[in-house]
Amino acid sequence: MTAPARPFDPATATIAIVTYNRSGLLSRLLTSIGEMDPKPGHVVVIDNASVDDTPELVASFTDRIGTTLVYRRMETNTGGSGGFSEGVRVAYELGSEWIWLMDDDVEVIPDGLAKMGKWAPRFQSIQGRRYDYDGSEFYWQYRVAEPLAIPIPFAPAGFDASGYRPMNSGCFEGMFIHRDIVAQIGLPDPRFFIYWDDQTYGWLASRKTNSVIVNEFVLRRGREIKQWDMGVRHLNASSNAYRYYIMRNRAYIKHYYRSLGVYRRVPFAAGTALTFGKELIRLLFVERTVRGTSNLFRGLRDGRAIAKDRSWQPMPPLEPARA
Repeated sequence: MTAPARPFDPATATIAIVTYNRSGLLSRLLTSIGEMDPKPGHVVVIDNASVDDTPELVASFTDRIGTTLVYRRMETNTGGSGGFSEGVRVAYELGSEWIWLMDDDVEVIPDGLAKMGKWAPRFQSIQGRRYDYDGSEFYWQYRVAEPLAIPIPFAPAGFDASGYRPMNSGCFEGMFIHRDIVAQIGLPDPRFFIYWDDQTYGWLASRKTNSVIVNEFVLRRGREIKQWDMGVRHLNASSNAYRYYIMRNRAYIKHYYRSLGVYRRVPFAAGTALTFGKELIRLLFVERTVRGTSNLFRGLRDGRAIAKDRSWQPMPPLEPARA
């Protein structure tokens, strides 16, 4: 688990963005990238077949963003998972040393890349911090209880003098990953569509390198989300689609665990039950309703069929293992 020794060159980094029918938010993100100093060598925008004015918007930034802008339009909506898989593929094929993944509803702090680059000579999988829409410090659950395959909600929020904490998860809202790790673990798995994809990808990365979250604020959320404020922690509003995929995709995590020999039936089942319970709490205290539980049960049902698929294979590495 060694990190690259050479100094960080911003020109070797690519920001990969996934967007879908949110041109207003995307405009704010691209504007913030145009104000960055330093800027990345490339910005890749993956458009999940938007039906708004996203193509025209991206074209309007081509000559004013201050770096090379690459636009890829998907034929269908492949979800965040499919979009980030394609974004990493494009960035990797561009020769990028570093790939910085972002949703379209964030904005970049002007010196964000410099802050991330400061850690690049030491680590190969890095997560920065983010301000919430109201300017507060957003807490992201950076540790996974591996046997349960769920985030640890009480992982310490503070940092010591080192300025970082070890993590074994990932978030596509700011994951900063080196191409050497991408080569070993492959592309993000598009089969997830949405949910658990970034946690799984970050977990896979942490098995290859020392992954960290650093005490650097590099992003801010560009839109307000309904949430239940629990102090340091927040529980965001969700949707029926999220409720379905959060349960269905447990089956994909199970497959990854089995392929790597870490699956344990009882604790994993407990993690699934806790996930189900958390979503019920989200419905009651954030959505203020009990409607939507059918999507949780439907996700569990479809997940059982996926878990029985003996032909399933994990995403392959992009390059063969080095001797």
